[in-house]
Amino acid sequence: MNIRYVLQRLLFALFVVIGVTFVAFMIIQLVPGDPARVSLGVQATDELVEARRERLGLNRPVLEQYGSWVVNLSQGNLGYSLITGQPITPQITQRLPVTLQLAGLSVVIGMMIAFPLGIISAMRPGSITDLIASFVSQIGIAVPDFWMGILLVLLFSTTLGVLPPSGYTPITRDFGDWLSHMILPAVTAGMISGAIQTRFVRSAMLEVLGQTYIQTARAKGLRERTVVARHALRNALITIVTIIGLQMTALLSSVVVIEIVFSLPGLGQLALDAVLDRDYSLLQGTVFVIAVLVTFINLLVDMLYFLLDPRIEYA
Repeated sequence: MNIRYVLQRLLFALFVVIGVTFVAFMIIQLVPGDPARVSLGVQATDELVEARRERLGLNRPVLEQYGSWVVNLSQGNLGYSLITGQPITPQITQRLPVTLQLAGLSVVIGMMIAFPLGIISAMRPGSITDLIASFVSQIGIAVPDFWMGILLVLLFSTTLGVLPPSGYTPITRDFGDWLSHMILPAVTAGMISGAIQTRFVRSAMLEVLGQTYIQTARAKGLRERTVVARHALRNALITIVTIIGLQMTALLSSVVVIEIVFSLPGLGQLALDAVLDRDYSLLQGTVFVIAVLVTFINLLVDMLYFLLDPRIEYA
């Protein structure tokens, strides 16, 4: 792998993370209300508010507060909750695996839907299979994720009674129980993600299948399966990987709704609780972690570009 390319992408990701720290920090500065007064609640008096502001360091200049927060971040300390006073880092590390498990399982389900439907549709454009795949894809795009989740709960939990409607069991405790609780939310997110990916897989494959080298491969007598798998799909992967990366980042922003519908204790639920409680410090830390995850996904996609096509250079 080109070391220069990797270093450039890592440097760019570092600058993005630095920008993310500033944006996440400014949340607590821009939201209406005084965090010190909010944390005191009905017991707030001017004297207590001033004492709390001094204890939290809110009476210092903004840049000085930002510098202290960044120093704490470098040590893995995301601060303390304004409401409970508990450290934020353990709360996020406890919730993070749930969100990552949901996102990972959803991406797998989405690809299991998108690749077969997209490839078959591209191989037979205008056929009944293509029309059915386009119809299914359009339904997946049109249906909101929360509505899809409610429908799945009504079908598989209320009517059939084969899957639990909510809750969570750690994967290390009982894999079967974990899977039974995760499958509905993962299918909810995966169906919508897969529907969007299907359209792009079909479009990318159609473009590649029309190239001259594909016609040459067919003229040599290669089987259609070989032509599609070794030549067409490999050259279409650049576009497909881009879409999958975008869908993964979009999925992280939609887990709030999905985790609420299925009562999953992930980062989305934690962010919602922070908003409802007006716990600005907790919200600040959660937003920062989610933003770093998005940056890491984008970096991973950039690395995959180079693995798929070593000719790519960063300009």
